[in-house]
Amino acid sequence: MQDDSYLTTEETADYLRIKVRKVYELASEGAIPSSKVTGKWLFPRAALDRWIISGLATPEGFSHASPPAIMGGSTDPLLEWAVRQSGSGLASLPEGSESGLRRLARDEISIAAVHMHRDSGDDSQANIDTVRALPGLHDAVVITFCRREQGLVTAPENPLGISTIRDAVGKQARAVYRQPGAGAQLLLNRLLAEEKIDTGQVTLAEGTAATGQDLALAIRAGTADWGIVTRAVADTYGLHYTPLAWEHFDLVARRRTYFEIGPQALMHFLPGAEFRERAEALGGYDIADTGTVRLNA
Repeated sequence: MQDDSYLTTEETADYLRIKVRKVYELASEGAIPSSKVTGKWLFPRAALDRWIISGLATPEGFSHASPPAIMGGSTDPLLEWAVRQSGSGLASLPEGSESGLRRLARDEISIAAVHMHRDSGDDSQANIDTVRALPGLHDAVVITFCRREQGLVTAPENPLGISTIRDAVGKQARAVYRQPGAGAQLLLNRLLAEEKIDTGQVTLAEGTAATGQDLALAIRAGTADWGIVTRAVADTYGLHYTPLAWEHFDLVARRRTYFEIGPQALMHFLPGAEFRERAEALGGYDIADTGTVRLNA
């Protein structure tokens, strides 16, 4: 999802409809997003878009229309419960992290819940870096909902004796994939790469699971053998669970939307004792930093 395209000086001049000499001048003054590599200026397209939008002038009396009161992106049992219990009035549209961010950029939802993962290396900042790379989210805030545990799940009592991802692939057990762009699928792709397992080696169950709950139901129904879900989902559906990783699960909203009634009702609810007790009861959550602002773009 991250836009890695870079423009040359000439391409930037054409993109901004200004003279090449002006681009050099802006770059030399540090007034435009740029980087000098082996003596040549390069300009990240996504950063240029944010730079343009940040200087957007609006006429007096102009105001942005509020996006629909919908929570999009990823889904989570604790989040779904908190949205209802807080009286936020937010509807749910769980389509995966990347889809949620795209809808947020188009003002089709109020909040996106996300858990992004890199292909390799430290991905603790993956949510933040992905938001920063999106040109339509120059005014976004990223707020910690929790850190949560993800793991490998199999049928109750683990009848195939699967203990690792490599073990599952080697036994040709049927994996449930999530849709492309879902955080759990990004995590699985990363874990396969770390194990140097080619995706072509994975035996797949039929279809994909739209949510972790759908994945759990597929395993309970016997139409699949293993997949990746949170501890909370695994315990709820009585699945055999092997922990694999902790991840940042964050909420992303525009600054203007963050202060509206629905999002504020949710944010005010999160520090309370009722929320802490629910997180502890479900299991697999670290809520020490819940409500912390991780990015204020």
